[in-house]
Amino acid sequence: MAQMNLLQAVNNALITAMDDDERVMVFGEDVGHFGGVFRATSNLQQKYGKGRCFNTPLTEQGIIGFATGLASQGSIPVAEIQFGDYIFPAFDQIVNETAKFRYRSGGQFSAGTLTIRTPYGGGIAGGHYHSQSPEAFFAHIPGMKVVIPRNPYQAKGLLLASIRDDNPVLFMEPKRLYRASVGEVPEEDYTLALGKADIVKQGSDITLLAWGAQIEIIEKAAEMAEEQGISCEIIDLQSILPWDAEAVFNSVYKTGRLLINHEAPLTGGFASEIAASVQQECFLYLEAPIARVCGLDTPYPLAHEKEYMPDHLKTFEAIKRTMDY
Repeated sequence: MAQMNLLQAVNNALITAMDDDERVMVFGEDVGHFGGVFRATSNLQQKYGKGRCFNTPLTEQGIIGFATGLASQGSIPVAEIQFGDYIFPAFDQIVNETAKFRYRSGGQFSAGTLTIRTPYGGGIAGGHYHSQSPEAFFAHIPGMKVVIPRNPYQAKGLLLASIRDDNPVLFMEPKRLYRASVGEVPEEDYTLALGKADIVKQGSDITLLAWGAQIEIIEKAAEMAEEQGISCEIIDLQSILPWDAEAVFNSVYKTGRLLINHEAPLTGGFASEIAASVQQECFLYLEAPIARVCGLDTPYPLAHEKEYMPDHLKTFEAIKRTMDY
């Protein structure tokens, strides 16, 4: 085991994958000698050469189009979109080409070996073009997976699983945790199952559900609730496409209450999909309406970032409202 932050775990996963299979290549804006804007790809070009780690032009659409072609021809590309906010120029390539390539060719071709890495989320004073959480857009698209780690251990295991999965994967990294989240990470090769939730903490009164950086937020809220005698079960979804409905349902059967927290805006956020599924499956077990604690329906505000964020205090208040219903 080694102490790593989330960035170092991502870097270590890329090294592990590139050592294991020479078909793995990493590319994107500034990922080469510079090592990426956050240094996630540090030293990869020096170690593996410009043929396997290289800079691209500043064109997200081109990056993903190129990566999809590589994947369809047998390479294992790991393409970086420098910020999640800038993934939208590549939206058409991802949803209409990458995700549908196997289907539209009748299984003759596939872009399943493609992994797209991108940092997402706020909390770093990045303003409205460097703080968005666009995961729900891609959860709507059959043919791909969406994976979001919360700590260094997960980051390495889930990224290696994503690179080796036979489907294109959008791997979203919570940037405010890049250096803030530090933990023990095995130095050897390992993977974590995609599409499986992680029960972070057992509880009996209410289920708290989140992913990525928001797990830390609901943990803080749960601590405040525990002081008032409220037992919280905490679930990290880890993958939102596919999402582990069975684990969530089983928890709600037990607790009878559900609170979903995500940083993306409320309207159309992935919490809506979870809430609809839970009320359909668990309606007779619910003791209170499903609560959603999410970002505001505004462009991400720089000056009012703290007001925008679905923090532990908003979450704690929602826990109390749900328990008092």
